[in-house]
Amino acid sequence: MAEKEEIVFCKGGGCTAKLGPDVLARVLDKIPRFHDENLLIGYEGSDDAAVYQLTEDLAIVQTLDFFPPMVDDPYVFGQIAAANALSDIYAMGGEVKTALNIVCFPESWDMNILGKILQGGEQKVREAGGVLAGGHSIADADVKYGLSVMGVIHPEKILANNSCQVGDKLILTKPLGVGVVCSAQRIGEASKEAMGKAVQSMTTLNKYAAEIIKKYEVHGCTDVTGFGLLGHLSEMLGDTYSAELIADKIPYIQEAYEYAGEFYLTAAAQRNRNHLGDKVQFDNVSFEMEEILFDPQTSGGLLISIDKKDVQACFEDLKKLGLPCGVIGTVLEKDERKIYVRKEE
Repeated sequence: MAEKEEIVFCKGGGCTAKLGPDVLARVLDKIPRFHDENLLIGYEGSDDAAVYQLTEDLAIVQTLDFFPPMVDDPYVFGQIAAANALSDIYAMGGEVKTALNIVCFPESWDMNILGKILQGGEQKVREAGGVLAGGHSIADADVKYGLSVMGVIHPEKILANNSCQVGDKLILTKPLGVGVVCSAQRIGEASKEAMGKAVQSMTTLNKYAAEIIKKYEVHGCTDVTGFGLLGHLSEMLGDTYSAELIADKIPYIQEAYEYAGEFYLTAAAQRNRNHLGDKVQFDNVSFEMEEILFDPQTSGGLLISIDKKDVQACFEDLKKLGLPCGVIGTVLEKDERKIYVRKEE
């Protein structure tokens, strides 16, 4: 009698599975650019989603995202993967309309596991106010799941990731550290409390933060995912701006600091560190905090560049959502280094 195949659901995934920024940039540089005046945002700006204008007052926002599991519960994994994909629409300022499942799954496995993943994803699409309209599946050696999402937006209300202004304040709407916590969890070293905080953050839709920031003068927005806070901030600044971050103001899962000190790290965080190289200057910042800033986030928060006159009111509104958030820094004129990180004086 043949032995039953051992199912190992979580081998390490989420946004830690993304290709490194160096590799990705080399590939994308070789793809020809096609001009279409209605394509308002494409991949050349490293933005969160594509935006294509249909009429004078209507554009569609299109994105997709999928990855392997980073938690052992299939339903929770489905929720996280869906929340992560839906986030790109919110980062652009859009409204979710439809979603399609993207599924890779071993045919020899119990299909009830797949059912739980899809149920978790559908629950988040429904919470987003969207409709799950179908999808596509293939047989694969490992599990992968995510969504292709379509949303809508007014062409004049797009929140691009690179439209910040000098003097803007930077707000982060979720805590960092989920990559470090999930890494510790895979080797049995994460506490139940730490993993609970990570799951709460990863399953929370950015819909609610996006609704709040629409009330204020926000110049730029992105969501923090696989390239970590520093990587996505670097994309936001482009070649035009620099920024100063205050390490003490940056929200993170407290246990992640301890786990980083124990070197429960991810290869993706090291790729992020190598990619940024000498673009970041740390001043009296611990190794643990550096790792948290490079840590790849799965379904991370929004990083908002907001006019300084609105920052306090917006921050007070965001705090009511219940997740740790913070006013973490300031956009500066272009300097020798792109990003400065220091302790509060």
